[in-house]
Formats: sequence, structure tokens, C-alpha cells
Amino acid sequence: MIKWLIKNIRTLFFTTIVRVSYAGGGGMGKSITANGFTWLGKRCQVGTNCNFNGMRVRGFGKVVIGDNFHSGEDCLILTSNHNYEGESVPYDATNINKDVLIGDNVWIGSRVIILPGANLGDGCIIQAGSVVVGNIPALSIAGGHPVKVFSKRNKEHYDKMVREQKVF
Repeated sequence: MIKWLIKNIRTLFFTTIVRVSYAGGGGMGKSITANGFTWLGKRCQVGTNCNFNGMRVRGFGKVVIGDNFHSGEDCLILTSNHNYEGESVPYDATNINKDVLIGDNVWIGSRVIILPGANLGDGCIIQAGSVVVGNIPALSIAGGHPVKVFSKRNKEHYDKMVREQKVF
């Protein structure tokens, strides 16, 4: 009983932080849950039924997260890089901003880093500890540094679960 109470208080606390960090943001769906420290910021658009177990979004680009998203602990999304070809070395005062797009029904493992300009298609699974760059096609299972697709989800099974609205 006490463990259940502590877990629920913790979830309420972290979910409140998400809503405060997001105040005035690009749009937030229903049923957002945070079970770990999560800071999204105002340039995020978040779908419905999104579950964060510890996520930070940093930078000046836009982040769009689809419905039924799940993250592991200690994840990071970056949307800006320093300009290393600017007016000084190692970099100058300007930022290079790129949006990050994450489709519906995406699951990323613990300690995943998503770099500026990444695009994760619907139904992707990203292995814990990976660094995501570029485009990851829908239904891909990928991992590594940099991330590489090593498998695909069963499309027929995935489509059936989506059609029957069997989401976690």
C-alpha cells in the first residue's frame, strides 16, 4: 500500500512538472504521464497517451511527439547545434536549429539521445543507449551509436493492434 501511494505521488509530482514546463507550448494531448523528471519546453507538441519516464528537450527547434509514445529513463532530445563553421572557433554564438519528429506508437529505451533533425516513423522501437540521427523508417527496430535498423515489426500484427485500439 505504501509503495503504491509513493508511486502515485511521484507520478503526480513529475506530471505536474511536465505541465508547468510546457505551459503555453504547441499543444498537449490528453493523458500525459511522467514517472520521472521530464522537461519538454514550449516548442513541443505532444500527442495523446504519452508516457515519459525521464525526458529532457533542449534547444530552439520544434519537437512533435505523436500519440501513444513511451520513453525509458534519462532520455534527451536535442534540437540545436553550435555553428562550428561560423565566425570563431571552436564555434560561434549562432545556433543551427532543426526540428525533431516522432511518430505515433514509438517506444524509446532508457538513455536514448535524439539529435537535431531526427525523424522517427510510426511504430519505431529504439534500443536503450542509442544515439538517433537522421530518418528511421516506420516499424523499424533500431539501436546503436549511431542508430542502425536491425529488424522490423510485424506490419500485419501492428496494424491489427492499432485498428483495434489496443494501446498501452
